[in-house]
Amino acid sequence: MLYPLYVHVGDQKTAHGVTFPDFSGCVAAADNWEDLPAAVQEAVEAHSNGEEGDVRQPSALEDLTRDPEFEGGVWMLFDIDFSKINTKAVRLNISLPERLLQRIDAVARSRKMTRSAFFALTAEHEMADHE
Repeated sequence: MLYPLYVHVGDQKTAHGVTFPDFSGCVAAADNWEDLPAAVQEAVEAHSNGEEGDVRQPSALEDLTRDPEFEGGVWMLFDIDFSKINTKAVRLNISLPERLLQRIDAVARSRKMTRSAFFALTAEHEMADHE
């Protein structure tokens, strides 16, 4: 979801600082413009502390630009991926060949993991190259 964030432009000695009007107390910083999106996502994830919460709608940029608190910097829209924050488990039903499931269970047991944890870890590993 796109959120308006205020960037306090840095220089050679200071990083670009980000203020999150919709996430009280959440801040981010990065030395380079290219690093800001990752810093923003990481800050929101840390701010939420892995807890699922109400995802509020972004404030209207038109309203925020009138606020005298925000002068001297720039407004940017950042896409925040809340799927990385939502930790709520969802039950699912899948079908697998019996022999494959036996092998999965054996490997999960040897790693002292549940079947669900094994599937989640495997999925994260397989998707890591596509992000």
